[in-house]
Amino acid sequence: MKTLKEAACGQTVRVKRLSGDGPVKRRIMDMGITKGVEVFVRKVAPLGDPVEITVRGYELSLRKADAEMIEVEYI
Repeated sequence: MKTLKEAACGQTVRVKRLSGDGPVKRRIMDMGITKGVEVFVRKVAPLGDPVEITVRGYELSLRKADAEMIEVEYI
């Protein structure tokens, strides 16, 4: 299982599944990160937290803990 946390800078991935419970999962989905959407990893901070991504045409910053809940496949 690969997660968004493991994706390298400059890589595009597709979301396969969201794990996590209730409010955290809902918050991730409200940001536009849903099953099947493509996510481009723009930058990873020097210590790995946060991760900057582009999803649905806009930019987001995600904590490592949130990125770990997003299961992805490489494309």
